Amino acid sequence: MTIPPKLTVEHNQQAGRFEVKKDGHLAVLEYQLADGKIIFTHTGVPEALGGQGLGSRLAVAGLDYARAQSLAVVPLCSFIAGYIQKHPEYQDLVK
Repeated sequence: MTIPPKLTVEHNQQAGRFEVKKDGHLAVLEYQLADGKIIFTHTGVPEALGGQGLGSRLAVAGLDYARAQSLAVVPLCSFIAGYIQKHPEYQDLVK
């Protein structure tokens, strides 16, 4: 699951999401901010981009952002909840 280096995750704060654009498709991790928390609500990767690790890349970007901003994580999105379960280094962010 190697992602070409030119594919970077962009933080679109105005839209409340992290984004990866590839081949005319858009993969997103959507969130809301509230009371010192970041609430991850949806991860969406188009079928055409599936299996390339983009969801994981979005998860890392969002979780690293939460850590850098000292935000507690509320993983309403099942993908993010599963990612945190599999990666114990992020479990301390869930309050």
